Amino acid sequence: MTCIFCKIVAGEIPAKKVYEDEKILVFHDLYPKAPVHVLVIPKEHIESLAHLLPEHQDIIAHLTLKLQGIAEGLGLHDGFRIGINTGKGGGQEVFHLHYHLLGQPKLEASGMHKN
Repeated sequence: MTCIFCKIVAGEIPAKKVYEDEKILVFHDLYPKAPVHVLVIPKEHIESLAHLLPEHQDIIAHLTLKLQGIAEGLGLHDGFRIGINTGKGGGQEVFHLHYHLLGQPKLEASGMHKN
């Protein structure tokens, strides 16, 4: 049985995509926990962080190096948070490795300020 994220990668299930290249896909979380909350996944099915093998180092390095640019593209110029739930005990619900990228975009000089 194919996992839901593999179906999103295959285009069988729609997602609000933010970024895509040959190795990774980034899309908005359906249940956001922050003003910006996207999921960053490898296109290759890897069950979890606990299932990484030496042959995955290229994809994980690629994914990790893309995080800053993805965050900046989402307006997260002051920083962001990355979360990786691993295994049932770690809160993982979809068993396809995914990084939660979360943050709050900084309001630009528009005259709007948070009190």
